[in-house]
Amino acid sequence: VQLQAFGGGLVQAGDSLRLSCAAHFGLYRIGWFRQAPGKEREFVAVITWRTGAKYYADSVKGRFTISRDSAQNTVYLQMNNLKPEDTAVYYCAAGLEYSLPYYLVSSYDYWGQGTLVTVSS
Repeated sequence: VQLQAFGGGLVQAGDSLRLSCAAHFGLYRIGWFRQAPGKEREFVAVITWRTGAKYYADSVKGRFTISRDSAQNTVYLQMNNLKPEDTAVYYCAAGLEYSLPYYLVSSYDYWGQGTLVTVSS
């Protein structure tokens, strides 16, 4: 599985961005993680490709939406009402859908190259 993440950029607080992750996913769970400077990589959101089940980190719930487009083999992360604390490199990752728990980095076997999101205040 090869993953490519796109869509990062520099925005102001309150703005929106949509990240994309392209790959052929099959029986995988696709997660978005982020890593801010000096911090550990943290879970953001996940979607199971087969069922569409979604889960979010509390810090982004209500602001971020994860979705999939089967025709495009793409997973999206729509990020609204961005805050400076959302500034990080965002990574998409794929893991087998039965790899638990879904919020751990170690549950994912394949990682994209990361895309930088910078939110200015």
